[in-house]
Amino acid sequence: MTGHDRPAENPVAYLTLDSPSGPFHVAATARGVVAADSETTEEDFVSALRRRLGAPVVPIGQVPVGDPARDTLERARPVVEALLADAPVDASVIELDLADRPSWDRRVFEAVRRLGHGETASYGEIARRIGAPRAARAVGGAIARNPISRLIPCHRVVGAGRTLGGYGGDGPADRAASMDRKRDLLLAEGVVLRIRRP
Repeated sequence: MTGHDRPAENPVAYLTLDSPSGPFHVAATARGVVAADSETTEEDFVSALRRRLGAPVVPIGQVPVGDPARDTLERARPVVEALLADAPVDASVIELDLADRPSWDRRVFEAVRRLGHGETASYGEIARRIGAPRAARAVGGAIARNPISRLIPCHRVVGAGRTLGGYGGDGPADRAASMDRKRDLLLAEGVVLRIRRP
């Protein structure tokens, strides 16, 4: 079943949490967390999710108690809050709903989720771990499409030679701010890397 096959009566529940870098939006279906992002407005987050999944996206307070999407989000909330506080928590305990993502992306995301707090791997190392040793660039492409920031800890994937590598952002200013955010996330985990910027 793809995201567009979801029955309209099954809402996607979302909430917005405070984080040191600003609002952090998290959304879930009955199967798991489907999106998380801090680099967008709530309105844009909801709009993009509606387009992506073809389903209603509703604030958690408007979703009935006992609804599976709400239950999923409530189970994920304490782990997400711990992540946002930079606590060493195992986010892999949270169920994810990646049904609408290509199989390649899901393979990459699963390998990235295995990286623990303070652990890094290069794009090439991730490619080798999933049995595609020549696919470092394709790994980077999948990571750039990560819909679940922090729960799929793409900030732990670094460049060759333990350089910072890339991290989101659309333009040069966004890219620089995103790179600073990646560096800050890694520093909070005790990881110091070289920064190589164009």
